[in-house]
Amino acid sequence: MSPLAAQPTRRVAVLGGARIPFARSDGPYATASNQEMLTAALDGLVERHGLREPGAVGEFVAGAVLKHSRDFNLARETVLGSALDPRTPAYDIQQACGTGLQAVIAAANKIALGQTESAIAGGADTASDAPLGVNDRLRRILLEARRAKSTGARLKALAKVRPGHLVPDIPRNAEPRTGLSMGEHAAVTARAWGVSREEQDALAAASHQRLAAAYERGLFQDLVIPFRGLARDQNLRPGSTVEKLAALGPVFGVDAPGATMTAGNSTPLTDGAATVLLASEEWAEARGIEPLAYLTAYETAAVDFVGGDVADGEDGLLMAPAYAVPRMLERAGLGIGDFDLVEIHEAFASQVLATLAAWEKRGLEPVDRARLNVAGSSLATGHPFAATGARIVATLATLLAEREGPGHGLISVCAAGGQGVTAILERT
Repeated sequence: MSPLAAQPTRRVAVLGGARIPFARSDGPYATASNQEMLTAALDGLVERHGLREPGAVGEFVAGAVLKHSRDFNLARETVLGSALDPRTPAYDIQQACGTGLQAVIAAANKIALGQTESAIAGGADTASDAPLGVNDRLRRILLEARRAKSTGARLKALAKVRPGHLVPDIPRNAEPRTGLSMGEHAAVTARAWGVSREEQDALAAASHQRLAAAYERGLFQDLVIPFRGLARDQNLRPGSTVEKLAALGPVFGVDAPGATMTAGNSTPLTDGAATVLLASEEWAEARGIEPLAYLTAYETAAVDFVGGDVADGEDGLLMAPAYAVPRMLERAGLGIGDFDLVEIHEAFASQVLATLAAWEKRGLEPVDRARLNVAGSSLATGHPFAATGARIVATLATLLAEREGPGHGLISVCAAGGQGVTAILERT
């Protein structure tokens, strides 16, 4: 065995985070690109932690789900447009809604293996500036014209263009394998698990109320960077109540009786970006930065949401964390009761409640609701797909540090394609 292979892995510290306020699509950030938003978040992190000098950070890892062709090298271009040393290597990563957390995991692995001392991870997404694709029939004609060997052949190909070919392909929030939107899939799962409208509205109202309280007590003072006139998440409704949410009509699953999912208990399309600073303990100590928490375990999973046990809820599109979390906890030797805080990404209130029920069905003890999403989550903040994981890691690490004692935090993120990304943060 080589000396390098014999080296033990190192603890990975979460040192801080920075994000811009999340905004509803077609709002304040309607003309902001992924790169512009991600650069703003990255610059906020660089400024707050004094990372301007050459070689300050070993690597930058980030991604986006809705990407233009110009975003093919998003992370690297973001570095070049930021206050970070332009010699900082960077690369993109993408796993739908799990992108931000997978970026954190990718950066953490290199730190743990001693391949770098520090890294920044994150993500950005804009539903406002979504790419429009060329109609596929038009694309084929244009390619035929490009391949033509003569002017006559080129004109012959272009003569095939019809008015209908000029209609662009607009990105759809639908699974290619089923044609159903994420909301429609979640409605199937909600029915399978018997999740009530009242439970969903109560969880949504609590998310808004807790996020508002977190802002009021200054939790996000070092985490949120004002951008384009916003200082708080635009989707936040401090006065949200179960009674107000009950007045909204269903928007998903309306083809079946008893639809329960509304715009109020579902996450809106959102624009935003978030980043997290990770490092070895030695790097943090040398710079005088006190770690907020340590990333100690992570697990991914996927379900067969096309041909699996979907009708009974086991393999619903957003149910992969039901498999990932029990495996991770068994490997870590922990139970739900060992966690002081639990962060479940709120794509939909129904998906959170179905996940909690699935964990219990798989033998985990019930989650104490007083420990669940204590500073609100995606229903209140919004959900810029690739940014959510980084937001959750930075928020949870800050919450653990507030406790001034040892503690454990659990992260669960569901993702399109029937996937899930989960992790454990620990403060010693």
